[in-house]
Amino acid sequence: MRRLRSLARLWMLLAHSAPLVLAAAGATAAGIEVRTDLGDIRGVVRNGALEFRGIPYAAAPVGKLRWALPQPATAWPGVRDAGNFGKACAQTRRYELTEASTHEDCLTLNVSVPADIASGEKLPVLFWIYGGAFVGGSSGLYRLDRLASRGRMVVVSVNYRIGVLGFMAIKGVDRDFNGDFGLEDQRYALRWVQRNIAAFGGDRDNVTVAGESAGAGSVCMHLLSPRRVDGLFHKAIVQSGGCLQEMPTLAKAIDDSDKDNPPLWKKVAAEVGCGDAADVLACLRGTAVDKLLAAQDKFSVGVMTLSPVVENGTVPAAGAAAARSGELMRLPLMMGGTRDELRLYVAYYKLFSPFVADYSEARLRSFWLPGFYGKDAPDPADAAQTRYDAIVRQYDAAKGLDGARVGSMLSDYQSAVGINNCLYLKTADAFLSWMPAIYQLEFADANAPVLGVGIARGMDPKFALGAVHSSELNYFFPNLSNTAAIDAPDLAPASQAMADQMVAYWAAFAATGAPAPAGLPAWPRYVKGGTKVMLFEPGNVGPYDAATRHRCAFWGRLYP
Repeated sequence: MRRLRSLARLWMLLAHSAPLVLAAAGATAAGIEVRTDLGDIRGVVRNGALEFRGIPYAAAPVGKLRWALPQPATAWPGVRDAGNFGKACAQTRRYELTEASTHEDCLTLNVSVPADIASGEKLPVLFWIYGGAFVGGSSGLYRLDRLASRGRMVVVSVNYRIGVLGFMAIKGVDRDFNGDFGLEDQRYALRWVQRNIAAFGGDRDNVTVAGESAGAGSVCMHLLSPRRVDGLFHKAIVQSGGCLQEMPTLAKAIDDSDKDNPPLWKKVAAEVGCGDAADVLACLRGTAVDKLLAAQDKFSVGVMTLSPVVENGTVPAAGAAAARSGELMRLPLMMGGTRDELRLYVAYYKLFSPFVADYSEARLRSFWLPGFYGKDAPDPADAAQTRYDAIVRQYDAAKGLDGARVGSMLSDYQSAVGINNCLYLKTADAFLSWMPAIYQLEFADANAPVLGVGIARGMDPKFALGAVHSSELNYFFPNLSNTAAIDAPDLAPASQAMADQMVAYWAAFAATGAPAPAGLPAWPRYVKGGTKVMLFEPGNVGPYDAATRHRCAFWGRLYP
């Protein structure tokens, strides 16, 4: 650590006296060295942060380690270059954005530290888990320097197994972790943090675990597993994930008794030629990764095909059951999401499934409502149909239901996926008596960049997008484009000013458990009912009544 600090001061001197020299040096192997428990690593300075990328924290999960607990990585001799991100874990390309990968030797993490870290300074740690519907994403999409330098934190991001390799339960695998290999990777990386983060100036006793979308769902699963994660983190941030969303149980995920509706592992095994193998698991472990990914895509349907399972050793109980019993991590919690979450997925349907990109009342009844609210919707004779009549009236179908309006309806509440504002409030209500403090947020910048970020360049659904799912990420991770290029445009001035505020709130929460930075509007603790939620809208940052805005009483009557 002494060497890190002395070299950091040298780099800062170079930065102020010769920025061109610094830029050139940052692009070479010359940099800062830190000793980890597996060997020495050399990082570089970028954008005011000391950065160490692509650090192995577990062995490659290949061969017999496929669908198994993570195992220790091999120590390396000499000094390992840590200037570049590790490879993304195996996945296919999604929505013309994230790049495909067939890499399984991908269990690496990244650490960013303020470049001006002072001698003896002990900084809070923020551990970031990326999203991607549990089938995509990579830590290599996120620049950590802004949170590290402006927030004065040590920021860690992690790659973990996704898709069929990370979240497909298989009959014959140990019940203790079956179906949740990606979650076990994250916990293994959190143990790495406990062993090593002090060498980077981080405080192992002040770790905040944070995630968005599938990353938020991952944080939820950790909150529901207090005995398995005790001591690994001390605060949590859940962005765009409702911890009460119903998740598949392990028993259901592996049950192959219904020959007409086999579970995913059975379908994948048959597709890749392992269906009749004497040892299906061994056969799958010997199958080329590209074949497994192709089978995964063939059987992917709906918004969430793969996800963690519950009622195993990794996640003992579902969210609702854990909230009733109090079997939860009890810690300061920040949670919430974006105002127009599901407009992003309505846009994806329009761009990639144009046969459903129709927002008439007829299409609402035949596709949108049954798809997101339940399969009983198409039958007009069903008594439950009256609730859909009420939904149509609520959103004024007589004036037309364009993509923005349908997206807003789904963003208020729907039961298909745990991304909606009323579910966030319901989760906070359920957790409130167990947590020392909950701080609820809603991101509502209607000018947040989406085209070229959450939607690929050159694509435009031709309706108002607003503050869609994941649109807040650029406010913490500069130029996030959902590609390895990290080349989205800078934020507009008003949005950037609010981004500075958001980073300050996050940093204060990570440091103290209360988002109370000096000089900014007070963020009240959450109270039951959703009337004190912190709104983040340029020029309008402060508490507001989110439950009324999202019609949660209306939805609660339909779906108690």
